[in-house]
Amino acid sequence: MYRIDPNKLPRHVAIIMDGNGRWARQRLRNRVFGHEEGANSVREVVRCCRKLEIPYLTLYAFSKENWQRPLTEVSALWHLLNRFLESELPEMVDKEIRLRHIGDPDGIPEEVFKKLQTAVAHTAGFDKLNLSLAINYGGRQEIVRAARLFAIDVQEGRHQPGDLTSELFSNYLFTAQYPDPDLIIRTGGEYRVSNFLLWQLAYAELYTTEILWPDFRENQFMEALTDYQGRERRFGKTGDQVKRELAN
Repeated sequence: MYRIDPNKLPRHVAIIMDGNGRWARQRLRNRVFGHEEGANSVREVVRCCRKLEIPYLTLYAFSKENWQRPLTEVSALWHLLNRFLESELPEMVDKEIRLRHIGDPDGIPEEVFKKLQTAVAHTAGFDKLNLSLAINYGGRQEIVRAARLFAIDVQEGRHQPGDLTSELFSNYLFTAQYPDPDLIIRTGGEYRVSNFLLWQLAYAELYTTEILWPDFRENQFMEALTDYQGRERRFGKTGDQVKRELAN
């Protein structure tokens, strides 16, 4: 049993869901089978966040680099996402979960993008949990896009170049309305961020686990939260400064 302090929960958890293909290969199945089972882990983690009242969850569903995978796998991933959006919408509405999309809409298959837009529209009035799916997303591409948007505003007279600050630049990102992630979880035993939320992860706590994503369920999520709660969040300050601030 994990002891979770409700006052020390992260506001925003972001997850790199890795290991679906390896999980399937261990069972002598094709990679698509791993992605299908991984969808059940998504469902369980979303429900856990809703139960714990964690307000923001971002899931890395399809990266810009994923287009390099075999065509059959890419097609299967879009088909799975299409089914997931349709099957999960009633529960998202029932539990007042708001779905958002971060990433480039260009290139997403039309049928999938329509389902995504429908789910986003149907849940727009909810705020119990803000669930963001990073689809056709890349961190470097997001930063370049933000720079271009700021340049357009300068060109059209809405800003001067000297106006640019970190806070202002953040307003041009897909995540402009969200707090930066406090905790980034990566499953599958890899130790890299894979072009995910590169600007936003500046002060995120990183948690990696050997557990493959299809095996990452509520117990494993609670273990990650327990580990997070044992860390000291200093944001550049000394430990003594943080302790004094908490004492006051």
